[in-house]
Amino acid sequence: MRIMPLFTAIIVSLTLYALVFEREQLLAFAQVAPDTDDTPPQVDTIDPVSVVARTSVAETVDSAVILRGRTEAARQVTVASETSGQVISEPIRKGATIEEGQLMCQLDPGTRASSLAEARARLTEAQGRVPEAQAAVAEAQARVREAEINVNAARTLSQDGFASETRLVSAEAALEAANAGVQRATSQVTSAQAGIESAQAAVAAAEREMERLNITAPFAGLLESDTAELGSLMQPGAPCATIIQLNPIKLVGFVPEDSVSQVTVGARAGARLTSGQEVVGEVTFLSRSADDETRTFRVEIAVPNDDLAIGDGQTAEILVASDGRKAHLLPASAMTLDNDGNIGIRVVDEGDVARFMPVGVLRDTIDGIWVTGLPETVDVIVVGQEYVTDGVPVIPTYEEAEG
Repeated sequence: MRIMPLFTAIIVSLTLYALVFEREQLLAFAQVAPDTDDTPPQVDTIDPVSVVARTSVAETVDSAVILRGRTEAARQVTVASETSGQVISEPIRKGATIEEGQLMCQLDPGTRASSLAEARARLTEAQGRVPEAQAAVAEAQARVREAEINVNAARTLSQDGFASETRLVSAEAALEAANAGVQRATSQVTSAQAGIESAQAAVAAAEREMERLNITAPFAGLLESDTAELGSLMQPGAPCATIIQLNPIKLVGFVPEDSVSQVTVGARAGARLTSGQEVVGEVTFLSRSADDETRTFRVEIAVPNDDLAIGDGQTAEILVASDGRKAHLLPASAMTLDNDGNIGIRVVDEGDVARFMPVGVLRDTIDGIWVTGLPETVDVIVVGQEYVTDGVPVIPTYEEAEG
């Protein structure tokens, strides 16, 4: 029998007994205080981080919606021919100033003058038929009255026995014939009046055809192309010239969905052209239907262009004024990101601990960034914000905000 394994087993059993059943006496012998459930666990403390902060107070700033756009003519139309004919007028060269109603292209009348004279003659002829038809109506009505008298006389004599029944029947037949004559005469009057209307329509068509020979400007503007050349043959729909109106001129931009609520009709707007020229105008139109592809809304701004210095199709940077908003002007270096990639700042919260606050960027300037979404007054960490997270104690040193 081996003695060492048995001795070892006895030693282990005594040790376990002392640790389990005689724990307090064993700790007292070793002069170690026993653990109790009420003793709080030891927590590692975080050393405060020194930061530089600035007390920022919100200010009311004029906000504006910035757009990229272009200039566009207030009106542009290609004046076309409504009839066929050869051009008999000298051409007007592009770039010329055109007044409203000015003749641009004149066509050869051909036989249209004869057609108009013929239509007017037919109208005169039709108008002469009406009195004749009206006279026929009057004559027929007189015959009716005479036949009515004869019928009444024949009926009276027949009742008294002085006239035969045959005479009465003959008088009634004459009355029916007189009434039929009135109807025929009335129809002739109606036909004559219809002839007048038809002749008047023919005259109007011939006169309208004569008017189509003179192609005039629908509004004042500038010619974008030469008018049709002398001797050229025009067909219906053939262009005479293109005319545009540049005063006032339109600025056209497209507002994104998140900014469309800041634009209103009648708002003041300004723009800077690629040439460096700055112009001011007023919003005249805001689309209520978004573009299917870009999901933007068309906005139009009317700008005076008395000297016609602004052309159609120039690129413009447009600023549309909107209501003022409360914002803080902060240095760009104070901006940071949270773990989710949201842009914001870190502030000194109650108890001098750091806290992240998301912001919205209103405008970027050379003096700093105007941000929204913050309280009226806030202590912004401007130095050391990258070395702290939410809940980390800080030792702030405050600096004065730059004026």
